[in-house]
Amino acid sequence: MKYRKESINMTLKQAREEKGLSQAELADAVGLKQSTISQYENGSRKPGLVKAKRLSNILGISLDEFFCLSTFQNEI
Repeated sequence: MKYRKESINMTLKQAREEKGLSQAELADAVGLKQSTISQYENGSRKPGLVKAKRLSNILGISLDEFFCLSTFQNEI
């Protein structure tokens, strides 16, 4: 799975959609409000490391992928 390098919010949205989860379902799985997931996806808020780890575990992606690091390393 290749993620876009634009930002964390695009990576989160793409991974969530690929898993077939709604924002509410992801929020429930992680223990957050749906509005928080929406804010992460629209870029008005960014998750801290602990929440990012929980999100990446649920979505089945690495933290590198979550933070778009693997995409940048491939371009160096």
